[in-house]
Amino acid sequence: MNKSMIIGLVAGGVAVTAAGAFAGYRAMDDQRYADVLNVEPLTKTVRTPRQVCSDEVVTHEVATKDPKRITGSVIGAVAGGVLGNQIGDGTGQTVATVAGAAAGGYAGSKIQKHMQDGNTTQTVKQRCRTVYDSSQQADGYEVRYSLGDQEGTVRMDHAPGRRIPVENGQLVLTDVSNRG
Repeated sequence: MNKSMIIGLVAGGVAVTAAGAFAGYRAMDDQRYADVLNVEPLTKTVRTPRQVCSDEVVTHEVATKDPKRITGSVIGAVAGGVLGNQIGDGTGQTVATVAGAAAGGYAGSKIQKHMQDGNTTQTVKQRCRTVYDSSQQADGYEVRYSLGDQEGTVRMDHAPGRRIPVENGQLVLTDVSNRG
């Protein structure tokens, strides 16, 4: 064999070996990543409590100094007795005075009750209650991917980009930027 033929065979062998190595590296490199086909952001509803306060007018009855309404009864009885005494004379006058005093005492008690029931005061009180605000927060991503001729879906806590790394045949789902 001549020298140029040997050099040609060696150069050809090196070229074929290099081309095969490069093709094998590319095939191996393609198997180290899964292609991302679709990414759906996931959300969750978060309820946040807060207090809402408002001023309300509250009506109270004023405490009375005469809850049995004796003053009204006495004044009514005296007034009724005086009026009854003006009617007739003798026994009729006495009966009219007693009847006037009884009716006046009853009327005086009722008038005082009506006045006491209407005797109120108003104050302003702050009333508070808890309400909940709802909002949507990110809760990860549902990712559809293909690895070789297989397709699958996985949930991730970060957006994966166009590819997901694969180590030992398993998807690497942690954020690569956070790995040490």
